[in-house]
Amino acid sequence: MMASKAVPPVWQLHEAKARFSELFKHVRAHGPQRVVKQGGEAVVIVAAEEFDRAGERAEQPASLVEFFRSAPTGGESLDLSRKRDVTRTLKW
Repeated sequence: MMASKAVPPVWQLHEAKARFSELFKHVRAHGPQRVVKQGGEAVVIVAAEEFDRAGERAEQPASLVEFFRSAPTGGESLDLSRKRDVTRTLKW
């Protein structure tokens, strides 16, 4: 069974503006909060640390090979070739 992601609590824009200090405290204590306008437009307010982590994940290399290719090696190239082992015969 897949775990579903929790939907952040919803604040109307006029309520969020009037009670911004409370909204700020809710974000810090309980996680992301959704703010919506009457027309349906919405934003999600998250803690700065969560926003920064999301940005760091976006900058990660697409693959492990790309990670090793971009790793600092002190000017030396990495040998990523695989050495072939001698095969052996299995006896059943």
